[in-house]
Amino acid sequence: MALRKMRYRDDEVLYKKCKEVKNFDKKLEILLDDMYETMQKSNGVGLAAPQVGILKRVVVIDIGEGRIELINPEIIEKSGSQTGNEGCLSFPGVWGEVERPMYVKVKASDRNGKEFVIEGEELLARAICHECDHLDGVVFTSHVIKFVDLDED
Repeated sequence: MALRKMRYRDDEVLYKKCKEVKNFDKKLEILLDDMYETMQKSNGVGLAAPQVGILKRVVVIDIGEGRIELINPEIIEKSGSQTGNEGCLSFPGVWGEVERPMYVKVKASDRNGKEFVIEGEELLARAICHECDHLDGVVFTSHVIKFVDLDED
């Protein structure tokens, strides 16, 4: 595994729509492993492929309950609402209040190409929505209700 170079706020790759993954091969496995390591070293809870310069529909998430890999994820159901502070590894030091669904249901494939469905609530729902937005070239700052200074005492 290796750390991937993060892409930051003004990098145009963050604003482009990603392509569907068609080849479930060793290169995909390496990308997933590298993304997970990069996310962990950066103290993140999620990372999408465009954040490391790859325009593929690939996401890794770990909210403290174990590694989740979503390839070609599609949100098929969402409900409820939650508002909370959100940040992004591609926007260091930027925090904002964002409204997201309280619950999501997602269809995706695993690293071997096998389809599965995953459901998430609260932080997991937030992380899934945030990372899936990245795959469509949407960054969290476009959803911010108000920016927050988390360094305030």
